[in-house]
Amino acid sequence: MAGQAAAVILGRYYYDQGGNSKWLATLVQTAAFPILYIPLFLLPASQEVSSSSRYPSFVTLALVYLVLGAILAGDNMLYSVGLLYLSASTYSLICASQLAFNAVFSYFINSQKFTALILNSVVILSLSAALIAVNEGSEGPSKVSKWKYILGFISTVGASAIYSLLLSLMQLSFQKVLKRQSFGVVLDMQIYTSFVATCICIVGLFASGEWRTLSGEMQGFGKGKVSYVMVIVWTAVSWQVCSVGVVGLIYVVSSLFSNVISTSSLAITPVVSVIVFHDKVNGVKVIAMLMAIWGFASYIYQNYLDDYRSRKSRYDGETRNDP
Repeated sequence: MAGQAAAVILGRYYYDQGGNSKWLATLVQTAAFPILYIPLFLLPASQEVSSSSRYPSFVTLALVYLVLGAILAGDNMLYSVGLLYLSASTYSLICASQLAFNAVFSYFINSQKFTALILNSVVILSLSAALIAVNEGSEGPSKVSKWKYILGFISTVGASAIYSLLLSLMQLSFQKVLKRQSFGVVLDMQIYTSFVATCICIVGLFASGEWRTLSGEMQGFGKGKVSYVMVIVWTAVSWQVCSVGVVGLIYVVSSLFSNVISTSSLAITPVVSVIVFHDKVNGVKVIAMLMAIWGFASYIYQNYLDDYRSRKSRYDGETRNDP
């Protein structure tokens, strides 16, 4: 949660201070994956024990990582476009819609049950995003045109939908393909999908010609060259911290629960963005934020009920088996 909030704020700061490369903003979301080799190498060998099921072939693993990595790259590009044309607070509120998308994908892909509370959240979060879309008082940073605002909105909603699909596909991969019981599996998933996404972004950076503008971008950065480098580095690190937590929660619990926790940053990011970037907050945006928090709370309560019933069922079973 903290990693995602920091990454969004730093990403918006990059654009505010003169950064304009969408491919670089996309690249930093995955480029710091080599730091994950540190915990991977430090894992005790005893934790890398495979289950009794047959280990997937190299071709199968490569296909899984290639497909998920390509989806990740496209998703990150859409997020970068959204953050370029939207304020950080508006961007974060729209991102809450990923919970609604995730509920639908989890139902069809992961057989997640669809309860009244989850349905309530889907409706509330959808209405929250709709309020942001029709809010006449909404504007992007530096008063971007209405067309660019709409483009940013559509990109962010599309990215939220694709991100939710990606989480469900990752959960399916853990359950049906990888089938191993170790944290190393989580790191492998993050490292190899990030590697694929990073390669795609590097190709895009050079193919688009944006690499030619990076030197001038650094020279003209509002807070100087050192600040430019630090923003890029810490944005990359923050995204990796966030991503490992997200993938780990998918592995341990579910894609739906992982999305709930990561989206909780919406309660932090709008407040910080108002303080740091002086984002305008009108009545409609406040209502949208309260609705998003309401939808988030419904998810949390549903997870609490599921956990309570699970523990009660285990306790009743142990009681019956106790002589």
